[in-house]
Amino acid sequence: MKKFSFVSLFILVLFMNQSMSQVVDEKANSILDKVSVKMKSYTSMKIEFTYTIDNKAEKIHQSKTGVVTIKGDKYSLVIQKQRIISDGKTVWTYIPDANEVQVNNVNTKDDEALNPAKLLATYSKNYRAKLVKEVNQGGVMTQIVDLVPIKGKAFFKVRLMIDKTKLQVLSTEIYNKNGSTYAYKVSKFTPNSKVLDTEFSFKASDFPGVEINDMR
Repeated sequence: MKKFSFVSLFILVLFMNQSMSQVVDEKANSILDKVSVKMKSYTSMKIEFTYTIDNKAEKIHQSKTGVVTIKGDKYSLVIQKQRIISDGKTVWTYIPDANEVQVNNVNTKDDEALNPAKLLATYSKNYRAKLVKEVNQGGVMTQIVDLVPIKGKAFFKVRLMIDKTKLQVLSTEIYNKNGSTYAYKVSKFTPNSKVLDTEFSFKASDFPGVEINDMR
């Protein structure tokens, strides 16, 4: 699940809670609090996004699309046919190339676990936030906020682009120490969509011949 650590971070920074009040910059703190209140008012969220990796030194440029649905501490992520699903207690990671699903318990102490609701507090304690500037991008007043890790991470900065009027995150950029940049641009955001709880559990019958690797 290492390869999804940055997707995990993307989800987490989209839905920061009020514990971000520990950040230093009061203006940045105010922005994040407003976004948090707005996000917490939704019963569910569906986010379609484009995920891009860039590394000029290595001449790498890759782009893929994904969609994540969140309802409370449950989520369903699909990116390049790979799926990660959690009902809040169990995490299923389906690997299409191997037609295999790995089953794990949700681990609140593991930074690689894709459980936004239960990991928010851990991340919020490890960042300092700063409002960089406000700019008009295509007619949208955008607030740019940087999150800098207090403790050592593989990345040195996360940059958020926030729609000032709608209080929604438009994009996220993660700057890795190895020179890579990971960008997530939201293409469609649908709040309060009707989502059945059955979407947050793995059905082996939907994947004929799937190998189940129960790692619990």
